[in-house]
Amino acid sequence: MAVSMSAPAPRVAYFPDSFHEINGVAHTSRQFEAFARRRSLPFLCVRAGNSQPRLLVEGQLRTLELRRGFLSFYLDKGLTFDPGFIRHLPLIVRSLKEFRPDIIHITGPSENGMLGAALANHLHLPLAASWHTNVHEYAARRSEWLLRHFQNRHDAAQAIERLTLFASARFYSLARILFAPNPGLCRLLEKETGRPCRLMQRGVDARLFSPAHRQRRPGDDTFVLGYVGRLSVEKNVALLAQVQQQLTARGIPNFRFLIIGQGAEESWLRQHLPGAEFPGVLCGETLSRAYANMDLFIFPSHTDTFGNVVLEALASGVPAVVTPDGGPPSIIREGDTGLIVRDKDFTAAIAGILGDPLEHARMRQAARMHGLSASWDTVFETVYDGYRAV
Repeated sequence: MAVSMSAPAPRVAYFPDSFHEINGVAHTSRQFEAFARRRSLPFLCVRAGNSQPRLLVEGQLRTLELRRGFLSFYLDKGLTFDPGFIRHLPLIVRSLKEFRPDIIHITGPSENGMLGAALANHLHLPLAASWHTNVHEYAARRSEWLLRHFQNRHDAAQAIERLTLFASARFYSLARILFAPNPGLCRLLEKETGRPCRLMQRGVDARLFSPAHRQRRPGDDTFVLGYVGRLSVEKNVALLAQVQQQLTARGIPNFRFLIIGQGAEESWLRQHLPGAEFPGVLCGETLSRAYANMDLFIFPSHTDTFGNVVLEALASGVPAVVTPDGGPPSIIREGDTGLIVRDKDFTAAIAGILGDPLEHARMRQAARMHGLSASWDTVFETVYDGYRAV
């Protein structure tokens, strides 16, 4: 359903957790702002950045960028929290009153999200909240690793997961409507918060991510297994080393890994993935070429709420092997654009594709066709339908 032109579009004040960083929230937020610009929708984006506080006006689009201060501390690679961010409150309130929003939309319990939620209450505006990160599962994975020398580490990790989910649900219950990237997460949020939840999936730029960017050396018939994302324990990246060992043990020599990203597990992976290429974090056309040069995308995460990188791989004509948990299985058409398997079956699934070039070629074509059908405009039109429901 297209955004209606017969009635004024809701005036949206958007408070994202991140915007300039390299992660799914930031990427979605940039696409959301671009959608509002294309459609000339009244949209105010209040976000953190590195520049001096400034309000920019571009037609119906307004952006208020606010600098984080010296009290800021890192939460994760590229993610920062500033407990002194409240100092910007007068400027935010003035900007909101000038803009006159109909609804405030936050993306999580960051310092910016907390301010957005408090201001929605203060100004008697409906609040929308989108869930982008399974913080409860991240907390459990990391605590289990930290407690790995304790006998009851698994029970402790489960308790931490339950408590983190409870706290997150209490925060999200402040909203009148929720958005989540996969159906299972929508059901969980509705159960935990008592609020309605609508799908807010992801789109992909099928021109940027395309098989047309493939640039392999003539005669290079090595089968490239790719991964893109944070190199961290909650992404289950240790499975990549296990896959390499098991493929080698099966007598399959003609493959190599291309690992794109950074994180705490990088040094461990470099040690346990001999022959793998680690180009770091890539963006733009460099990233699109890297995707197109892959033959199969390997994504072992159990905690991703959607998996933008999986969709980018499919648009690049690269089928994917994913776990049955989180958002990635909702992107994959089993046996067509990729495979959905448990950890113990990753190696067999990859070996099967390696051993069937005709099936692999068919899956590459199906993956590309699926990527072509995933439009960002459709995603955000659905979000605006949710605003109207409120």
